[in-house]
Amino acid sequence: MDWSIQEVAKLAGATSRTLRHYDAIGLLAPTRTGGNGYRRYDEAALVRLQRILLLRELGLGLPQIAEILDRETSEVKALRAHLDLLRQEQRRLDRQIAAVSSTIEALEGGEKPMAEKMFDGFDHTQYKDEVTDRWGADAYARGDAWWRGMTESDRVAWQQRVADLSADWQDAASRGIAAESDEAQALAQRHVEWLRGIPGTPAGTRGGDVKAYVLGLGDMYVADPRFARNYGGTDGASFVRDALRVYAEAHL
Repeated sequence: MDWSIQEVAKLAGATSRTLRHYDAIGLLAPTRTGGNGYRRYDEAALVRLQRILLLRELGLGLPQIAEILDRETSEVKALRAHLDLLRQEQRRLDRQIAAVSSTIEALEGGEKPMAEKMFDGFDHTQYKDEVTDRWGADAYARGDAWWRGMTESDRVAWQQRVADLSADWQDAASRGIAAESDEAQALAQRHVEWLRGIPGTPAGTRGGDVKAYVLGLGDMYVADPRFARNYGGTDGASFVRDALRVYAEAHL
C-alpha cells in the first residue's frame, strides 16, 4: 500500500511543497514515481517522515536531522527514544498545568497560592549533573542556593523575565533583522545582563570569563535542541548566537 504526495501531506499536516523539498535535499525520497510523474510513499517512508517531524519539533535543522537519520539504522530503537522524550515532556507539562491551575483556583477563591505547589514541573535540579560537569559543583551550589532563597514573587518575576526575553528573541528572528542591528544588540545586552544575575556562572562571578561564557552559550543554544526550542528552533537560536557573538566581541 502506498499514498500520493497529497494524501501524505494531509495526513502529516504538511504541504506537498515541503515534501518535494525534502525529496530535493535527499531527506525523504518517494518510494516510487508513477508513470504520470506523481510521487508515491509507502509505510517505511511514512515512518521516516514521522521521525523527521519529531526531530523538527525538537528544534533541529534539516542538515542535523539528515545526519541523525543516516546514523541510526533501527527505526524502532529511534522511535522508542523519541517516545521516551515525549513522555518526559508530557509529564513535565502535566505537572506545570496542574501547578498553574492550582494557582488560578487559589487566586479566584481569594486564597493564597500554596508555595510548595506553584513550581511543580519547574524543576531546576534536573540540570544538576550537567551544570556540575560544565562549571563545577560550587557553581551549582551557589545557583541552587540563590534559587531556593527567592520568594515566590521573585521566582514568578524571574520566570516572566526569561519568557519575555525568549519571546522578544523569537520575534526579532522571525522578522529577519540583522544580528548586528541596534535592535538585536539591545537584546544581546539584555541577555548578558540576565546572565550576570545568575550566581555561580562565569557571568555572575566576579572575575569570571564572561566573554568565553557568552560565546560558549551561544554555540550551545544552536547545538542543543532543548535550548534551541527556547528561541523557536535552530534558526532562531543561530540568530541569538550571532547577535551575542557581535555583542561579546564589542563589549566583553
